Amino acid sequence: MSAQKQELQELDRISILFQLGFRPFFLGAGMIAVLFMILWTASYSFGWAHSFPRMSSIHWHAHEMLYGYAMAVIAGFLLTAVCNWTGQPALQGTGLMLPFLLWLAARLASMLDLAVSPWLMLVCDLGFWILLSVAVMKPILKVRQWRQSGILAKLLLLGFSNLAFYAGIMGWFADGIRWGLYGGLYLIIGLVLTMGRRVIPFFTERGVGYSVELKNSNWLDLCGIVIFLFFFAWELLFPGSDYSAHFALALFAIHAIRISGWLTPGIWKKPLLWSLFAAYLFMISGFLLHAGTHYFGWNPFLAVHAFAMGGIGLISLSMMARVSLGHSGRSIHEPPSNLTYALALLISGVIFRVFFPLLWPEEYLTWIALAQVFWILAFGIFLLLYYPILTRPRIDGLPG
Repeated sequence: MSAQKQELQELDRISILFQLGFRPFFLGAGMIAVLFMILWTASYSFGWAHSFPRMSSIHWHAHEMLYGYAMAVIAGFLLTAVCNWTGQPALQGTGLMLPFLLWLAARLASMLDLAVSPWLMLVCDLGFWILLSVAVMKPILKVRQWRQSGILAKLLLLGFSNLAFYAGIMGWFADGIRWGLYGGLYLIIGLVLTMGRRVIPFFTERGVGYSVELKNSNWLDLCGIVIFLFFFAWELLFPGSDYSAHFALALFAIHAIRISGWLTPGIWKKPLLWSLFAAYLFMISGFLLHAGTHYFGWNPFLAVHAFAMGGIGLISLSMMARVSLGHSGRSIHEPPSNLTYALALLISGVIFRVFFPLLWPEEYLTWIALAQVFWILAFGIFLLLYYPILTRPRIDGLPG
């Protein structure tokens, strides 16, 4: 009887998991963040010899952090947000389970150096991307919410960038791996900057506990979009050129001006606010470091990890924590107290990975190893705190 009851509880937990997009994809993102970073640490820092399907360990790490971890966060966020934006029913049940299982199958295949693995990854990632794109586009097109077209365009381009990566590892396109990885990185940066422009001032106004109005400049918005498009194109077509460095420096200045207009003292009392600001600052510091790579010969991977670990990693952790609270019926103003440790650990990891090598390059491998450990600990804490939230019903009894 107890075994039957336990089985029913597990089935109920699975049913709850697929009620709304943030649940399976945020849980999957957290698990991948921990497991795949452990594998990367074993390979890079401890010399563990493991072969990945038709790609180097560095290419595997970059691909899985972008198209594995980051795409899961994007999927969970968009599938949850689109029903709020449009008022249309959310994807759930079997319709939600299928893209998640395709995403998961691609991640599992990436760890197995089998002849069929690249094809399995390609088919599963392609299927996941198509189903996700349809699920996001369908309600938006139905209500003709054209202001979301920029987000849709980035989502579609992310799929093509991933296809370029697969074309590279299959030998069909000589520059496919670089186009796939850097195209994906810059598209996700563009998506984060677009969403950050919307949500950071919105969350700040409603989260600091006092009346404040934060405004965006249309002129800055237009300049940021146009220059980013030039930066994106130049980096793919003419990597390391003078122009891309100049564009990067201009983007740093534009976004530094933007975030200075959002600052208000109350953010420092709210972990889910100051972490968003820290992530945005790390993100735009990536543009400054990118320019420094050209002007001063700095290590180019410092900029990459300011973008990826500092910008994408931190803002996604903060957003997953906030969205999971709000859509499970909990107060977004009262996150689990230990979440602060996860955020602080990840910020510390970014500092070790990005800024310490700039100051003490002779200890480069030590800083990387510390950053890897801090990332694992940060997302390990997230999983411990949020697994019950993601797999249990809303506390207010509402669906979702």
